[in-house]
Amino acid sequence: MKVSSLAIVTALFATSTNAFSPIQPHSTTPIITTSQLHATPPSQSNFLTPELATTCIATAQGTPLYAYSLSQLAAAATATLAFPNAFGLTVRYAMKACPNGSILKYFLSRGICIDASSGYEVRRAMSMGVPAEKISLSSQELPADFDELIGLGVKINACSVSQLERIGQAFPNTSQKVGIRINPGVGSGGFSSSTTGFSKTNVGGPSSSFGIWHELVTDGTVPDIVTKYGLEVERIHTHIGSGSDPAIWQSVATRSLSFCKLWDTITTLNLGGGYKVGRNPGEKTTDLNEIGAPVADAFRDFAKETGRELQMEIEPGTYLVANAGALVTTIQDKVSTKSASSDEGHIYLKMDAGMTDVLRPSLYGAIHPITILPASGKSSDIGTATESVVVVGHCCESGDLMTPKPGEPEALEERVLRTAEIGDIAVMDGSGAYCAGMSTKNYNSFPEAPEVLVDLEGKVHLIRKRQSLQQIYENECDVPSGLF
Repeated sequence: MKVSSLAIVTALFATSTNAFSPIQPHSTTPIITTSQLHATPPSQSNFLTPELATTCIATAQGTPLYAYSLSQLAAAATATLAFPNAFGLTVRYAMKACPNGSILKYFLSRGICIDASSGYEVRRAMSMGVPAEKISLSSQELPADFDELIGLGVKINACSVSQLERIGQAFPNTSQKVGIRINPGVGSGGFSSSTTGFSKTNVGGPSSSFGIWHELVTDGTVPDIVTKYGLEVERIHTHIGSGSDPAIWQSVATRSLSFCKLWDTITTLNLGGGYKVGRNPGEKTTDLNEIGAPVADAFRDFAKETGRELQMEIEPGTYLVANAGALVTTIQDKVSTKSASSDEGHIYLKMDAGMTDVLRPSLYGAIHPITILPASGKSSDIGTATESVVVVGHCCESGDLMTPKPGEPEALEERVLRTAEIGDIAVMDGSGAYCAGMSTKNYNSFPEAPEVLVDLEGKVHLIRKRQSLQQIYENECDVPSGLF
């Protein structure tokens, strides 16, 4: 389908003259306050009592470990599958959030498909039994075997002009179906309220390299490539980050629908994910109905105008797994720098885990709730005394900080926790997303931690063994004898 640049601009602005007008977010991302961090600590974590935590430790044969709640995974899956839609919905789990095979298999059993971010993730999902046709790939690096993946049925979104060119060159004049990921010009995410500035969790706008810049679509560059190779555009994909401000999200959805007017072959609009969850007191979890209902209405308006009923896709990651996971650790040391002559010191609790297991605090200044449980594993032994402490990890790295100031990974913040002794259990909740799958594992040669799953009856199952020391260096090779 040949589309001129003039026709493109006309189509984009035919029904939405403000499609590219500035967006005003409802509010900035809520910042955790000092008073919230110093509130009375709970006596158990999201889903782990002292007794259940002890069972997890026994199953994993020690700490640290990741524990996941099947009950919470189930509740999150149910919520996303009920996302408001007009003409059909496909939920794709952003597997980068937590790629354990058991979790992939569970979501597949619920009818949830896969969003992959690399060719390796595609192969990993397939090895876990996910059919190729249920996998969508949007990647910063188009894999070398992309043509083979397409042949197997994987849906690939071209995320740059060169990626679109390469797909066209591999399948010239075959009406090969393809998706196009577009950077709509704005983003949302992290502790930043800016929709155009840089943020580590913002993947839209001029400060982000993700997707094809929207002006390359409206100026005819992308349509010309599609025509040149006889490609068939079947879906548009946009994703703006992990902020989920309703105003921004709804406006970007409207913009994305305008792109769907460019090719009458488009049947699906993928709006990405990034739905924020509240890990801590005072943090709000995205209301899927609030952001989804107006978008479903926009799909209906699009159908009235064009006669085309588009399918909706969403790609939640954090929303599905964040609060379903916890890092279970042991307090292996406790030190103090307090002095009678100064107020500058702190009491430090040292975990037997750290940035090797949960990188988010060191990377983003992210805040995770931490609960101290008695070493005995008995609820009756939970004390009432509290203290202000700084929690750090086990790495020989000053940045291995578990209690940073909110949004400031370079600054520490004391946290009021139940008084801990060496040997007590520390549970870091909200560790289901971007923790086991995104860490500095093997730094200081610490092995990858095991993972366990708590089923609906409270039974604990090992779903990944602890890595051995030999597995860390087994791929190293010796140099020829005599070289040294």
